[in-house]
Amino acid sequence: MATTTMDRQTSATGGPVRSDVRQQGGKYLTFKLAGEEYGVEILKVREINGLMNITAVPQMPPYMKGVINLRGKVLPAIDLRMRFGLPVAEYTDQTCIIVVDVGQEIGILVDTVSEVLDIAADDIDQAPMLGVAVDTSFILGLGKVGDAVKILLDIDQVLSVVELNSAAVAAASAQTVTEPPEYGAGTSGDS
Repeated sequence: MATTTMDRQTSATGGPVRSDVRQQGGKYLTFKLAGEEYGVEILKVREINGLMNITAVPQMPPYMKGVINLRGKVLPAIDLRMRFGLPVAEYTDQTCIIVVDVGQEIGILVDTVSEVLDIAADDIDQAPMLGVAVDTSFILGLGKVGDAVKILLDIDQVLSVVELNSAAVAAASAQTVTEPPEYGAGTSGDS
């Protein structure tokens, strides 16, 4: 597995600029969003689930759909389509939640999961510079697979630290259950 160093600087938009993209070959879980293929490093993936009940949390950005209860663990759920500014689509039976570890576990909603690909470092190119107005800091690279190009995401950069903290607070507050006091608690019942 070849890795080159990654030098981060700050762009005019405040996001990091990659002068030497980490061209890391390895296994990537690929999925679709609005007809395009994306991939995340398989080591970041904890599990893949079908669509499940999402509990909305007030005052979250629109792409933070809410929280999910995954076997007793409450996790934030982020609609990756909305996060990237893609057109909103109805959820289908193909919609999946990929649980990824970005320092904390979060669920990302995607249109459909495709496959796990082994992409060699030589087949990963740096994302093209699209100007100062376009932030590409979350793109790890572009994986060439046959005639197709997969957009490889640096999932740690998809959400800012502030957004992750908001998601963690939302998940923690949703997990805290306040039980109502028992009827008559604190009274003797005898008058």
